[in-house]
Amino acid sequence: MCYQETVHRVAILVYDGVTLLDVAGPAEVFKEANRFGAEYLISLVSPDGAGVVPNLGFRMAVDGPPGPPADTLLVPGSDLFPRTPVPAALAGAARGQEAKRVASICTGAFILAAAGLLDGKRATTHWRVAHELAARCPSCRVEPDAIYVRDGATYTSAGVTAGIDLALALVEEDHGPDMAREVARMLVVYMQRAGGQSQFSAPLQGPAPRSPALRKITDLVTADPRGDHSLDALARHLNVSTRQLTRIFHDELSTTPARYVETIRFDLARALLDQGHTATQAAAQAGFPSYESMRRVFARTLSISPAAYQRRFRTTKKAHLEKPPPSPVP
Repeated sequence: MCYQETVHRVAILVYDGVTLLDVAGPAEVFKEANRFGAEYLISLVSPDGAGVVPNLGFRMAVDGPPGPPADTLLVPGSDLFPRTPVPAALAGAARGQEAKRVASICTGAFILAAAGLLDGKRATTHWRVAHELAARCPSCRVEPDAIYVRDGATYTSAGVTAGIDLALALVEEDHGPDMAREVARMLVVYMQRAGGQSQFSAPLQGPAPRSPALRKITDLVTADPRGDHSLDALARHLNVSTRQLTRIFHDELSTTPARYVETIRFDLARALLDQGHTATQAAAQAGFPSYESMRRVFARTLSISPAAYQRRFRTTKKAHLEKPPPSPVP
């Protein structure tokens, strides 16, 4: 569904303690989309219309309290949740906005839950607090591994930079994949593909395909890495010969169809391993024919096995989580 008319009003609900990156990241996506022909009108609103102090400590002005129903209401997160209850005024502001489309970033899902906007819906949030969201909103079906989840006109996303993925998905919904891809390239971020079983960021390596035919194939592969993407199948999809398809890939992307598919599956497998899936699960969900085929790709690309990669990631993440905060500067 496309919500675009002339001007698409995006209201970002801010409050004391809001995570600034959750605000600035998506706002930058919408602002950049305006350079390519979109007409997003972004406003910052707070429950009482007063300025707020985000997590970085400085004061931030807002445009006022929630006004007429927005086309999109964006609710960023905060470290406050779920440690503290969502203030009634904040939940009421989210509920009272009556936007056509509602989206939360990170722990902003707790605000939507408190407002009753997630009742009976699928949702996600930062993986560290997903179990808390399930406890707070028993009627929700929480998907802790997803980057973002759409249920009707309600979107929820995972932590921090996933808000940029979500904003790109909203731009794609409003204006199509070409604009979303261009915005992602301008911001030097990954392009969040929508519509596949596995929601992950496919790398923007090299120039975007010039020909619509090749773009159709690359979008097909990134949207469904587990599909049948053999050379014959891809050639049939475009009604061209395998030799012609190979030449198109070489001329535009300097790679082969098989290597392109392998790269997409490798990136997805790494993301799945990072999320805690077993190597066997990652191989199956990423579309590798077998664990052994995935292991060979890891060995060739990273010179380590999938299991070793996962151990290294877990060790790095554990060290980061256990690292004490820096001592205050005297």
